[in-house]
Amino acid sequence: MQLSVLTETLPHERRVALVPDSVARLVKGGLAVTVQRGAGVAAGFTDEAYEAAGATLAPDASAAVAGAELVCKVQPPTQAEIALLPSGSALVSLMQPPVPAERLEQLGERGIRALALELVPRITRAQSMDVLSSQSTVAGYKAVLVGASAMGKLLPMLTTAAGTLAPARVFVGGAGVAGLQAIATARRLGAVVSAFDVRPAAMEQVASLGASFVAGELVSATAEGSGGYARAQTEEEQMRIREAIADHLRGVDMAITTAQIPGRPAPRLITRSMVEGMRPGSVIVDLAAESGGNCEVTRAGETVVENGVTIIGPVNIAATVPLHASQMFSKNVETLVKHLVSDDALVIDHSDEITGAMLI
Repeated sequence: MQLSVLTETLPHERRVALVPDSVARLVKGGLAVTVQRGAGVAAGFTDEAYEAAGATLAPDASAAVAGAELVCKVQPPTQAEIALLPSGSALVSLMQPPVPAERLEQLGERGIRALALELVPRITRAQSMDVLSSQSTVAGYKAVLVGASAMGKLLPMLTTAAGTLAPARVFVGGAGVAGLQAIATARRLGAVVSAFDVRPAAMEQVASLGASFVAGELVSATAEGSGGYARAQTEEEQMRIREAIADHLRGVDMAITTAQIPGRPAPRLITRSMVEGMRPGSVIVDLAAESGGNCEVTRAGETVVENGVTIIGPVNIAATVPLHASQMFSKNVETLVKHLVSDDALVIDHSDEITGAMLI
């Protein structure tokens, strides 16, 4: 069975769907792997490394997918890329649901069975296939570094001949995978960290990382929805959360927001008036920028200064750490591929709880 890996064409996307180590294991398992030349270069993986892993190199996308039964990408395919895919083949990539109608129609016309990596179900046996979790780990780590580089102060407490510097105070809104990694990273760098999440399980997780929990009285046993995500809060619940966070934000130097709800706009945690109440020189890093933002002032892909507060809306932040992000993404895809292949044949089983959930 032939599997193909394409070079990403989205601007600033530096990741690759499969790294040489994963390719080597798949080849050892009996698959033929074709990789488009240059697919891994931006992430630090050379064409020579793929050849050493047993892959065949193709000069362009058209040659790479010729004869492929399964094609693997990071970003959703463009219409031009879909046109290159062999009819009846399968595609594994991020698809950013809900998928635009014209892309669905084109996939359907060509008989492409597309599996969206965002839709990996949150069940125990699919954890190793969950790219959202692995890439959120990268995002949470990098968010702290982005915020720290924009601040006018250091994170740790320092005692020097020039005096003692107090540690910075960092607040993390949303204690999912990205939020917990942000907490851990900020703590390692010496900041005093606080956090908030509506889910009861988050309180213990936040405490285990050495951070304090804000507004614990607002945590609700009914706040958790399917898959471990927080459910959408009512307007009254959101108002109470914003009131509690507003008081706390006045004393922080950096806020990192990570709250997202699958398939819905990001919840609004920080209003413009709350930004105006923050210290001049403080920073907000909004990891939910691509889904509307947790902060009212956020603009996706831009840095905005409002009343002396810097609001950063990073887009595709995981791609800025391409080597490790690709290694983690690749392991997720490799595990999924092994799930889809049986006796050297690709099996797309609609009744399977993992495969069926991912098919768009």
